[in-house]
Amino acid sequence: MTPCPHLIDRIMAVMDAAFDPAFGEAWNRRQVVDALTVPSTHALVVDADGAEIPDGPAACATPAGFVLTRHVLDEEELLLIAVAPDARRRGIGARLIESLFAAARTRGIGRIFLEMRRGNPAIHLYIKLGFEPIGVRKNYYRMVNGDRIDAITFGRSI
Repeated sequence: MTPCPHLIDRIMAVMDAAFDPAFGEAWNRRQVVDALTVPSTHALVVDADGAEIPDGPAACATPAGFVLTRHVLDEEELLLIAVAPDARRRGIGARLIESLFAAARTRGIGRIFLEMRRGNPAIHLYIKLGFEPIGVRKNYYRMVNGDRIDAITFGRSI
């Protein structure tokens, strides 16, 4: 019997499926591991029904999405969010962000920030959930082919 994957493996499974390599947005395993060693970094992994998959060998549900955040004082940054392609258009992204809001409130967070590349279709989800654009970093992201894309910063009070 194959053991159930742990948190990092679940995150990487979704990451590998969800991010288009042309944009170079996916993190590698080392980046995820390093981020999660910082106590102010938080991860939530969910199944295809949007239910949290707890870390540990007893939880064998297939991961469908994750969110990775970190907080400083009363602000939290959404570092990464991803939903596996075969689980999209079911509200999982919205549930992940709403779960982030609830967890952040328990940590005393008053504002959430995120940054995304211009042209990312996730903008519709962020705006629907109350995020507002608050800044632009010109030519911030470099695509794999060398082209540059602006970063848009969003914020939302919770």
